[in-house]
Amino acid sequence: MYRHFDGKSELAVELFRTVVGREVAAVSEAAGHPGHRSAAERVVAVVETFALRALKSPRLAYALLAEPVDPAVDAERLVFRRAFRDVFAARVEEGVRSGELPPQDPVLTASALVGAGAEALVGPLAEGSVGPGTVPALVTFTLRALGVPDADHA
Repeated sequence: MYRHFDGKSELAVELFRTVVGREVAAVSEAAGHPGHRSAAERVVAVVETFALRALKSPRLAYALLAEPVDPAVDAERLVFRRAFRDVFAARVEEGVRSGELPPQDPVLTASALVGAGAEALVGPLAEGSVGPGTVPALVTFTLRALGVPDADHA
């Protein structure tokens, strides 16, 4: 093992990159699915994919989102938060450009959505108390944050 890694920290960072890289790929694929016609649908696909994958593996999701870790892994969390942010931001920018979404700073909105989504899941994941309304409520919150009219029925 130490032929490939200088130590435990480097191994942990590589493991984190691999696992979270799969998550970024999954949300990117969901956002680009041809069945999602509107920017809001693409953002919702990101939220739902992220949340549902987290709920399938709550211990892993909690570890990736919030578990105290080595500073090198914590630095990677920031890198991947930006990657998730960029997936959101591209969809928000498309929506603003097309007039579907009200004018807003796509990067700021995307950053807020990443932070809010992670925070909304961390507590329930840690407590094992994710209810059936969690994902729909997160979707409604997201649509409202984007400025989608009638977000309760989107």
